Amino acid sequence: MSRRRSRPHGPEPEGGPDPAGGSGPPGERPVPPRVLPDPDRPGAWLVRIGTTDQSHIDPAHPTVLEFDYMQRIAEAIDAYAPAGERIRIVHIGGAGMSLARYVAATRPTSAQLVLEPDAALTQEVRDKAPLPRRSGIKVRPVDGRSGITSIPADHADIVVLDAFDGARVPGELVTAEFLADVRRVLVPGGLFLANVTDAGTMDWSRRVAVGVRATWSHAAISAEPSTWRGRRFGNVILYGSAAPLPTRELAREAAAAVFAYRFLDEEALADWCAGARPFTAADAEASPVPPELFLGH
Repeated sequence: MSRRRSRPHGPEPEGGPDPAGGSGPPGERPVPPRVLPDPDRPGAWLVRIGTTDQSHIDPAHPTVLEFDYMQRIAEAIDAYAPAGERIRIVHIGGAGMSLARYVAATRPTSAQLVLEPDAALTQEVRDKAPLPRRSGIKVRPVDGRSGITSIPADHADIVVLDAFDGARVPGELVTAEFLADVRRVLVPGGLFLANVTDAGTMDWSRRVAVGVRATWSHAAISAEPSTWRGRRFGNVILYGSAAPLPTRELAREAAAAVFAYRFLDEEALADWCAGARPFTAADAEASPVPPELFLGH
């Protein structure tokens, strides 16, 4: 979920999105399409859940990432592994598989596993925006928690968390127990990247950041200045690794972006989340609900 070319949508109907669409009784309503043509870019598609654009796909130009948070994640992947270098990567959350397509285009032969429980959405994406042949992308129709549990230790160079249940990050995907399982799946020195959303005092993100700091010896966080100041609901990117992070390089790239992001790492991050405690399985909490569920987060 992110801002892209300022295309706001209205709020969901009271009580949340109607997963089947229409106004008839449950079971009799046609399921509306969720992969829609992008009116601004011929040949491209938007994955829309309710009124929120969750993914953008341009099959002919897979390195074009419309969402600013995806650009930040791609910059981190590029800093970790030079273009052309084969990597193993696990994506928790699939939607349009935009980042997986990016990795396939920039690092051919990479082994990619996408954990996406919505099999119907995956099929619609495949039908309308097929993956390239021999992309190396495999989709497993499971939720992130059980999917990570089933992966062997030291399997992945990078794990990317970008999973939403409606408009919220599931609480089970940010607990200390889950992060420890992600660390188990990563190779020594592997990279964890997460896209979450928050607003206001960002108390929820502080707790997630504390969990990341407790799991990896090096951690960082980035967001737009307006999100840091509590003026705007927005994307928050978290980084974790047992190896030093190239935060100076990443901060320079993020600051030069159209929608600039500001970084905190090491001591600055420790000061920012001081006093917060990590989420655990006993008190897991989903991310805050976006105000009126507008797209322009």
